[in-house]
Amino acid sequence: MKLVIIVGSVREGRFGPSVASWFAAQAGEHFDLDVLDLAEISLPSALPSNAMALRDVTGRPAEMRALAARLDAADAFVVVTPEYNHSFPASLKHLIDWHFTQWQAKPIGFVSYGGHGGGLRSVEQLRLVFAELHAATVRETVSFDRHWEKFGADGLLIDATGPNAAAKVLLDHLAWWAQALAEARAVRPYEAGAA
Repeated sequence: MKLVIIVGSVREGRFGPSVASWFAAQAGEHFDLDVLDLAEISLPSALPSNAMALRDVTGRPAEMRALAARLDAADAFVVVTPEYNHSFPASLKHLIDWHFTQWQAKPIGFVSYGGHGGGLRSVEQLRLVFAELHAATVRETVSFDRHWEKFGADGLLIDATGPNAAAKVLLDHLAWWAQALAEARAVRPYEAGAA
């Protein structure tokens, strides 16, 4: 199964790559990985006014078609997100809004980081966004409160015991959902709005 790990922050001095690197090391035992760092992706600033245009990627530039193909190939996603002003980064919302069918009937997990709340407010808001796109978010999350105290200057976790255990639970559930939904899509392709 293919897992796309999305690094959601593009801010200078961001912490997301350290968190994503740790999580990718855990996830490699469960999935084939594709790490998508939004700092390395260029999306047009304006979305098409016609929502149907978001469903058809054939007229997009080659770089955007390749990005859509990476998302299409995923059996599951994990979003690595900070919490900015009690929400998730605009760069992440922009990626989500540029794609529609790529998220449908696929499971999404979350790894968050932030201050005292550990980024959980951003996760709860992302659950609402992905529900609108017909994705299935898994209940389990990995959250790092006061993340700057949890990782050393080398970017490695100081004590990985708890986070590794939480990641295993998340990945086990994500793998179950990825397999179940892949089998369901193979039998009956998912159509948004279909009963």
